[in-house]
Amino acid sequence: MQLTWRNGLDQAEVAEVIDLLAAAEQADGVAPAGEHVILRLRAHRDVVHQIEPVQADVRSEHYVVRDAGGTLTGYAHLDTENEDTGLLVAELAVHPEHRRQGAGTQLVEALLDRADLSSAPTDGADTGKLRIWSHGEHPGALALAERFGFARPRELWRMGVEVGGAELPAPELPEGVTIRAFRPGQDEADVVRVNHRAFRWHPEQGEMSEHDLREKEGTDWFDPAGFLLAVDAQERLLGFHWTKVHPDGAGEVYVVGVDPDTQGNGLGRSLTVAGMRYLQHIGCPRVLLYVEADNVPAVKVYQRLGFEKWDVDVQFGR
Repeated sequence: MQLTWRNGLDQAEVAEVIDLLAAAEQADGVAPAGEHVILRLRAHRDVVHQIEPVQADVRSEHYVVRDAGGTLTGYAHLDTENEDTGLLVAELAVHPEHRRQGAGTQLVEALLDRADLSSAPTDGADTGKLRIWSHGEHPGALALAERFGFARPRELWRMGVEVGGAELPAPELPEGVTIRAFRPGQDEADVVRVNHRAFRWHPEQGEMSEHDLREKEGTDWFDPAGFLLAVDAQERLLGFHWTKVHPDGAGEVYVVGVDPDTQGNGLGRSLTVAGMRYLQHIGCPRVLLYVEADNVPAVKVYQRLGFEKWDVDVQFGR
């Protein structure tokens, strides 16, 4: 097998990678790469020239493994957006028909080399230089993590609740606060402002820009009616609940953000309930969400609303 590094992929390669990710998801029951990876793969950015014209994203690097016949067997996406702070974040997948042949090992070794960690001690310490996601805590990823001495600095819980036929509580909004739908072309700046204030601590969500938001507005799942904004009497945005509906019909508490200046009045819980009621109203049988495992207050809020832990995404670190 041969591994190559690319700073961009042409359209044929993008199609191959997306097919590989889809095959892995079908086999494992969970997507091997996050939504932002798919968005970057599909984005048409400035064209640069290597051997041939490719789509280039200055925030992404691509590691491709092919067998002797040229078939794509493994892929890793490296997010370099926060490299200036010393952190690289990767997600990888091996095609189900080509597993246990060394592709995963090649990809991890290449990522360690890229992060200047190939000669570092494998004592389970986390230097904060490289993080690799395992969505669904895949057994193959666990084996690679143990072999290469990765720590487990971060866990993301997927929680869910059945809402079909359930009686959900009504949102209890603070006085003067109303909930309305997102208005494309008008509300982006306010949402980004509140999102940044609400998620300043979060390594991914807090970095969302207006460009990122508009990019997601172009996805096939985006629905402004399910993007709920809490505003005061002066139309000042206080918080939001962005919902999402998956192809299987499940609804998702995609993002709930509340301006820190308005926290402590139950607005976050009310927005969560409002979104759950919306998803139930449009026919979603269940609602899921992702929450940091160490965010104990948020976990408790979701548990009181009936959510239970379904599975775990692990970020392995070296």
